[in-house]
Amino acid sequence: MNPTRRTVLLAAGTGAAAALLPASSATAEPKAAAALQPYASYWYPDSFPSGSPGAGITWRSLKAWSAGTDTDLAFNAASVPLAARFTPTPANTTARSGQARIQSLVSFGPTASNPSQGAADADYYALTHWSYVDELIFWGGSSGEGLILAPNAPIVDAAHRHGVPVLGNVFLPPVAYGGQLQWTRDLVQKDAAGHYPLAAQLVAVAEAYGFDGWFINAETGGGNAALATDMLGFLTELKRLGTAKGQRVTWYDSMTVNGSVSWQGALNNQNRVFFQAADSMFVDFRWSSGSLASSGTTAQQLGRSRYELWAGVDVEANGWNRSVNWDAMVPNSSAHVVSVGFYRPEWTRNHLPAGRTPGDFHAADDRFWTGRSLDPAKPDATDTWRAPAVSVADRSTVTAAPFASTFNTGHGLRWYEEGKVTSTAAWNHLGLQDRLPSRRWVVRTTGARPAVTFDFADAWRGGSSVLVAGALDAPATLDLYATRLPIGQDTVVELTHRVDSGSATVELAVATAEPSGPGQPYAYTYFPVTVGSGWGTSTVRLTGLPAGGTVHGLGVRLTGAGAGAAVKWRLGGIAVRNQAAQSPSVPADLSITGASGGDLRFAWRAVPGDVRHYTLHRVLPDGTRRFLGGTAQQAFFVGGLTPEGGESTARFELRAVGELYTASAPATVTHTW
Repeated sequence: MNPTRRTVLLAAGTGAAAALLPASSATAEPKAAAALQPYASYWYPDSFPSGSPGAGITWRSLKAWSAGTDTDLAFNAASVPLAARFTPTPANTTARSGQARIQSLVSFGPTASNPSQGAADADYYALTHWSYVDELIFWGGSSGEGLILAPNAPIVDAAHRHGVPVLGNVFLPPVAYGGQLQWTRDLVQKDAAGHYPLAAQLVAVAEAYGFDGWFINAETGGGNAALATDMLGFLTELKRLGTAKGQRVTWYDSMTVNGSVSWQGALNNQNRVFFQAADSMFVDFRWSSGSLASSGTTAQQLGRSRYELWAGVDVEANGWNRSVNWDAMVPNSSAHVVSVGFYRPEWTRNHLPAGRTPGDFHAADDRFWTGRSLDPAKPDATDTWRAPAVSVADRSTVTAAPFASTFNTGHGLRWYEEGKVTSTAAWNHLGLQDRLPSRRWVVRTTGARPAVTFDFADAWRGGSSVLVAGALDAPATLDLYATRLPIGQDTVVELTHRVDSGSATVELAVATAEPSGPGQPYAYTYFPVTVGSGWGTSTVRLTGLPAGGTVHGLGVRLTGAGAGAAVKWRLGGIAVRNQAAQSPSVPADLSITGASGGDLRFAWRAVPGDVRHYTLHRVLPDGTRRFLGGTAQQAFFVGGLTPEGGESTARFELRAVGELYTASAPATVTHTW
């Protein structure tokens, strides 16, 4: 990112400024028990700035890091492996597979004091449109806090569940914003054998933390050709060591071969050696139609794919209102030129006024990723914002049973279990996010289109459900999941749902083949399901479908009881299974590993088998259970607890939750006040 552009951002007081300002912008002093609260990790390469860190900031050296001495590693290490995914037949005729991809650079929180495992606040950038993203960059860093950021475990877990790799960020800032050339020299230092010890450290961090590599952004000016040579050697070794661990490296178009920082807006002789040493390159925002065309050609001449170039699109300040030359990257009528790199798409949350709700955020985020029509099967041709769904085919990871989702987006105003509120506290934790529908929302009807949203006013489990609302003057079919699920003799599909108002007939829609072409509907077979007066689970055996076949699509069809009658129908869960759900084993060795007043650290051993996550409850004196949180890790922090009902001892229960949401018997532990 060039300094001129950043000055504009700082003057505007935008989110990027908060992430990139030097120490004078440090966050406020954390609570007294901050020693127990784990935070996402960040480092300098080796040396520190002069002076002392600001309040709430800890200066750490990457060179001195080791997994064995990382006291917060259990809270920060992701647990979900990167899922494989496939590309179904595109939802429209302009979205393509095998061409342009989407990279997303997101600042989820501050560099310092960014909680490891979510927080008691629903106001969070809970990204759900993973199906269009090929690489997520955990953006951030500042000269006064730290330059090298490891992503929060919940973000990695959610991304991996949807098949998206996540890269940590190495940010060497411009001198104008506190950058010191010594930090670049620290990063690329060599040992006596000529190796780059910090390259090995970066690979070790990514392996220990469970994420997928690094984004290298060297923007500190004042270097020379010798420093550029060292940077190339460092990058080459980072790529070699990382590839052996399944990691990747993306280079930012900043440093050139003579060591100066000069943003090219292109792949050319000034930066091609760095691109050749990396897996991909983010092309700075100053690109033109001609520079992207020549860059794609140059990449191919180097034996590389043109789609390994991400053309930067800055959406931090104006989101979908930004004017973009889309035809320079992803033309509708010819082959895509290069891939797209979105800088700060969390604008969809940040631009909303104070008091924004999760529903407000998702409405904006759907507009960004799907387009003004809010239906990827029916793009609005007059929309000047070419949403990813218009150009890029969605992907899915739903390939094996058991599969289940309760449409939990990873944040909420309350926590629900089987339709009942077990915590009234707002929360966010992306590691609890389910695999979500990849194309939102495709609705096919000859009548008025009902509105479809994630809704936070009620849920079956987690914090959200799917709400369909409208005047159903004709049957409406809602696509839910593109799948590759084998059909066995005992395969069943379960829907947990209810009618909030009005009356509707509900049918499960199952497709056993791909649509006939892009933009065409699935040829569904429909199965009736029972509709009651409250939450209910309908179990549908796939009678009549060929055993040994494959489910390619799952959806629902709603038919109103009268012409144009208004209906509100809520979907709380879906599951596909071949046998009865089994409960996981009880977590072993649950203990409280740290306590300071009402702030507690918990730890336990991982349960073998398929475990979705763990849930922690407090058993109150009257015997009721209050949800405190959940995580995919084997450690969890809870803050601000107090004695209740005159108790002298607090009792806690931990359960392992399986893929079909069956829970183990509880492991228990107590804490004496």
